[in-house]
Parts: sequence; C-alpha cells; structure tokens
Amino acid sequence: MNSALILPSALLGVSLFFTAAWAWCVKIRNFSPVDAFWAFGIGLTAFFFLLSSHSIGGKKIAAAALIIAWSTRLGYHLARRIAKHHPEEDSRYSKLREVWKGRENCSFFWFFQAQAISVFLLALPFYLIAADPNPAFNALSMIGFLVGVSGLIGETIADRQMSAFKASDPDPKSVCQRGLWKFSRHPNYFFESVIWIGIFLFAAASPWGWTSFYAPAIITFLLLKVTGIPPTEASALKRKGDAYREYQQTTSPFIPLPKKSSSTDHSPLL
Repeated sequence: MNSALILPSALLGVSLFFTAAWAWCVKIRNFSPVDAFWAFGIGLTAFFFLLSSHSIGGKKIAAAALIIAWSTRLGYHLARRIAKHHPEEDSRYSKLREVWKGRENCSFFWFFQAQAISVFLLALPFYLIAADPNPAFNALSMIGFLVGVSGLIGETIADRQMSAFKASDPDPKSVCQRGLWKFSRHPNYFFESVIWIGIFLFAAASPWGWTSFYAPAIITFLLLKVTGIPPTEASALKRKGDAYREYQQTTSPFIPLPKKSSSTDHSPLL
C-alpha cells in the first residue's frame, strides 16, 4: 500500500468498525460490548500497520505477536464477561443512558467514534515500529518486548487467580486476597500499565518512536482515574462493605507492595 494512504485508511477502517459495532449494540440494546471491540480494534489496527510494512523482520514479527496476544486475551476476557451478564448492561453505560435519555443512540454513536479515535492513537506506536527501516532488534526494543511480555504474563496470572477465587468462593461479600491480590487491589490494572510501558519502549527504539509516550500515559490515567480503579472500587464497596474497606486499609491499590497493618491509619498507597 502507498505509505501516504496507510494512516487515513486505518482511521477510516477503525471508524467503520466502530460504526458496525454501534449498530449491533443498538440492535441488542446493550452497549457494554464496546469494551471488547476496543481491545480487538487495537490489535487489528496495529496488525494492519505492521502488515503494511515493506520489510518484515524479527522485530516486527515480535511486535505483532505481542499486540495480538494482548488484544486476543483481553478482548476474549471482556467478551466472555459481557456475554455472561447480557442483557444486563454495565453500570457505566446504563448511567450514560440516563444522562443521554431521549438521544441515547445518537450520543452513543459519537461515543463509539471517540473509541475509534482512541484505538487509532493507541495503535500508532506500531505504525512507527512498522515504518522503521531497520528490521533488527536493538537493546531498547528487546527491553520493551520483554517488559511487555512480563506485563502480559502478570495480567494473565492476576485474572486467573481472581477467576479461581470466584469459582471456589461464591460469596459475593468475600474479598480475594490470594496471590498477586494480596499485594495489590488491582494487580491486573498494574500489569496492564506495564504492558503499555513495554510497548512504548519497543516503539521508542524506532525513529520518532519516543512520541508514543502518550500511550502508556493515557492507559495509566484511565486505569487510575477514570474507567479502572474508581468505578471498580465503588462497586466493590457497595457489594462487599466493611470487608472491602479493611482491604483498602491494608493493601496498595495499584503497585504490588507489602501489606500494611489494618490498625495503621495511612492514606492509600499509590
């Protein structure tokens, strides 16, 4: 493909992808699947960028493997959870329905297009990797790949530990404090941030790759302040009450750290 057409083609493709996703969500009356479409969309767009490269080497194959593994794992995890709760809609989107009452479908259309833009931006590091004329690994790209893989492994372990806990203890008021969850209230979010730091380091080894610093910054900000910890903690407090308050007092919310004494009155660790 002509290099001048790669970026506009990707942006158009992502917009059409989310338009189709929006139409399907309108049909099933549930906008929760946008989360899974977001994860799959980043993987598909990044793979498109890497596939458009004029040369394919070990570095680009490794980049493709990393983002496809991330996208497939997270997308499947989200899709399975959404399907399990369907037709119940995620509380975030049911609240948006109330805010946008009378114009929900139109407002959600633009919300989905905003997701398309975020997918495009988060996939751009892979465009920079694909545009690198040097197909070989260097020290920085190797470090980035290894950091990304370690984050992917950590997130997978955290999710499996939580799934095993829920299967063995069906009490909705119980708090998981097994494995990684003993040291962080959200180890899955922490390792998600690690993955994107790895992706940035991988891209930073290519010309202009340093400009992708915004990708881990955006992901970490969303996890800490917007769609990650705040709604998850609010929901946990509502369902688990004092048991979760005790957990908050003793356990770091993000970075895995040793537990504190419950009698110690400190602000939450960051």
